[in-house]
Amino acid sequence: MHQTSATQTQQQAAALDRARNGDATTNYPAILSGFLDKGIAQADIQPRTNVFTYKAWRALGRQVRRGEKGVPVLSWVPMTKKSAVTRDNPDGTIGRRPKSATVFHVTQTDAAVTS
Repeated sequence: MHQTSATQTQQQAAALDRARNGDATTNYPAILSGFLDKGIAQADIQPRTNVFTYKAWRALGRQVRRGEKGVPVLSWVPMTKKSAVTRDNPDGTIGRRPKSATVFHVTQTDAAVTS
């Protein structure tokens, strides 16, 4: 079953928002080390500017090249529960859980081809 493009677009936008506005910087050492090992200069590694997840790059109109290997990181995603929806908590957020993700540097991407 395929997701609709509207759902994909929403997921990509949410991924980009988390990548740009997240509060954690705990992945910075792993990102720096991982991309230095790939030969990218330290001055060219700027998380939240030119290092994003696959979905965040898609939201930015870029495509990660086939075969590129990213850097694994740990991100935190919200957990929600319908029964937790209240006036003070309209989205039903009950906490956050860890989720592994992979980030890619801009040099591993190309402009997405549009049809």
